[in-house]
Amino acid sequence: MSKNLTTRAEDYSKWYNELVVKADLAENSAVRGCMVIKPYGYAIWEKMQAELDRMFKESGHQNAYFPLFVPKSLFEAEEKNAEGFAKECAVVTHYRLQNDPDNEGKLRVDPEAKLEEELVVRPTSEAIIWNTYKGWIQSYRDLPILINQWANVVRWEMRTRLFLRTAEFLWQEGHTAHATEAEAIAEAEQMNDIYAEFAENFMAIPVIKGIKTESERFAGAVETYCIEALMQDGKALQAGTSHFLGQNFAKAFDVKFTNNEGKLDHVWATSWGVSTRLMGALIMTHSDDKGLVLPPNLAPSQVVIVPIYKNDEQLDLITEKANTIIKDLKALGVSCKFDSRTTHRPGAKFAQHELQGVPLRIAIGPKDLENGTVELARRDTLTKEVIAMSDLVATVKTLLETIQNELFSKALSYRDAHITEVNDFETFKTVLETKTGFISAHWDGTAETEQKIKELTKATIRCIPMDVKKEAGTCVFSGKSSEKRVLFAKAY
Repeated sequence: MSKNLTTRAEDYSKWYNELVVKADLAENSAVRGCMVIKPYGYAIWEKMQAELDRMFKESGHQNAYFPLFVPKSLFEAEEKNAEGFAKECAVVTHYRLQNDPDNEGKLRVDPEAKLEEELVVRPTSEAIIWNTYKGWIQSYRDLPILINQWANVVRWEMRTRLFLRTAEFLWQEGHTAHATEAEAIAEAEQMNDIYAEFAENFMAIPVIKGIKTESERFAGAVETYCIEALMQDGKALQAGTSHFLGQNFAKAFDVKFTNNEGKLDHVWATSWGVSTRLMGALIMTHSDDKGLVLPPNLAPSQVVIVPIYKNDEQLDLITEKANTIIKDLKALGVSCKFDSRTTHRPGAKFAQHELQGVPLRIAIGPKDLENGTVELARRDTLTKEVIAMSDLVATVKTLLETIQNELFSKALSYRDAHITEVNDFETFKTVLETKTGFISAHWDGTAETEQKIKELTKATIRCIPMDVKKEAGTCVFSGKSSEKRVLFAKAY
């Protein structure tokens, strides 16, 4: 496994693509635009999934599963949603293949096996879920419905990149139904808060909570809340979204309930989701020119022990000590791996674990056994020290917490240093091209100005920050009056 990567300064995009493949996270598949998530990459995703699943269940949500296929008529029911996803849809038109009489050994679509109604492969599940909810909801006593599903979706992307944008990807999507507008808005805001908490406390990625502009909203939403992160190349990445759907889907699918006053009303709705795009965010926030840098909370193995020996007798003695260390670390909730492979030399093992971002590496040789010491190396700082075995377990536990906190602090310092207040368009363009990052600027609130800035600079309004304060000013582009600043950036 080679560790020689293109540097970030040389070509950030190439560095990212090489790292995903060389660190054994994922690879392109035989299916155009789709990826194979390899065991090491999937192990990281499983850790994300487990923590999010815990947070969802703690907030009262239950998991369910809905069909992959959506009848075209259902998909079309909510017009804005259908229009927003139409260009990305994969559609099933036939249900059988047959032998091709003109080309022996080949198969072709059976023209007699055309579906009565075409099926859309879900790009998102609002349509099939709200059609289902219609049968579940009659009274206010049936509300709220708080459902999440872990699933795959298909969006026929033309330009793909591993984890960041693929034709098929994994995600979770929450879909909730409420009796009142206030309850639904509170739910959408709560889920955005949960995403922010997860990103910051678990992934060590600082995010800005905000609201999308009308042109950037989810198709069919009344309001879209989001968390925005900043990558090391100064580009933004939308890490999660939560949508207040109003009564749009309830009206489209005629989902009504009898309220506590005995009157019929349409249900209020939300949907929210994060995807394997978070893997891309994780890689681009923390990693360096030597490979992955993983926050301990997400590392498949938080500690790896590498034995250094010349014969089987030495290996046996080191193995005995390593097993004791692993047992003690596991008792404290630390995941630990003993790399006893005889097919790789210690240097090759060090290189692999460095490339794959294992937070802490312990090396034990015969002299360490004699002296009661080990060599302990940190992946994030690439520093190492010799410590007493008697202090090892406590040191490891403390260091893992330190690494988690310091990775967040480092990313936060970078993010905050790359938020620039700008008051004129020339400076806007200069900062965007030279310093990069988020630009805090006044905007006149019109879609026309938003689109013009995007055309001229490729920068979009990432969000209107939730904590933005009123401030009289003039739009950075049009010069018209404005009451608050928004955040612009180039984005993935």
